[in-house]
Amino acid sequence: MIELEPRQFQCPGYYIRAASKPFEAAGAASLRHRVFVEEQGIFPDHDRDETDLIATHLVALSTYAHEADQVVGTVRIHEETPRLWWGSRLAVDQTFRNVGRLGAELIRLAVCTANARGCDRFLAHVQMQNVILFRRLRWKPLGEVMIHGTPHMKMEADLNHYPPCADPVAGWYHRPSFRQVRK
Repeated sequence: MIELEPRQFQCPGYYIRAASKPFEAAGAASLRHRVFVEEQGIFPDHDRDETDLIATHLVALSTYAHEADQVVGTVRIHEETPRLWWGSRLAVDQTFRNVGRLGAELIRLAVCTANARGCDRFLAHVQMQNVILFRRLRWKPLGEVMIHGTPHMKMEADLNHYPPCADPVAGWYHRPSFRQVRK
């Protein structure tokens, strides 16, 4: 009998990029609904607003055989006034929150994209449970605010930590290490 060595576990990869296909936009909208309406109850019916019409929507896509499979994370960015950018509606699917760095990679693409588009200042209202993550990513707190009845921290990104990304549709492929996948 031939004895085979056990296979080493291989983590799947994820594409982090700007939504450019209808299934990516629909997947981002569906994910936001699940997170902000169904799971967190922040919005009663939907979380869509006028910012969606002008925002660039970014997605994290799980892969199957190296092909994009489903939207498992999303965030949107928009320029509020010249050179002042905002990030909002960061969401990671509940079943993928154990995959290390998906939220961080979306945040990185968000700020890098805005930086390439002439951003001088990048802000976000961050839910309190995520402030630690943003601080690790070199964001500074500016003060607490209530948004839709939920406490948030207004935060600002250190743009020097985020090099410009001129082609967010190309984005990048993120393959978490075994240590980054938590049980």
